Amino acid sequence: MADPEPAPPRPGIASQAAWARYRRIMRGMTALALVCVLVALGVLRASGPLHLHEAIATALGVFFTVLVGTGLMSLAFLSSGSGHDAAAGAVFTPERPTRKRRRPGWDDGV
Repeated sequence: MADPEPAPPRPGIASQAAWARYRRIMRGMTALALVCVLVALGVLRASGPLHLHEAIATALGVFFTVLVGTGLMSLAFLSSGSGHDAAAGAVFTPERPTRKRRRPGWDDGV
């Protein structure tokens, strides 16, 4: 018996709202990343002389680290808000029980 195909997420108002929220979050996180860059450069400047390559590497590293971290978390919110999580979860229905895994060395009372 073939597994049923999950229904694709339906574009609609919920999906549009999720995308609007994603864009709003990412605009705010871009501003936060720029603030973090300024703080990092300020701390480095206060601790001694700041060389050009050090400043560039610090700015790019801090900016993209903050942006990637917040971007991935925002994508989780987008997936949940647009219905993609429900479509992926449709594969795991009670009709398809998961197999219990046994851990070697654990006494399961048998």
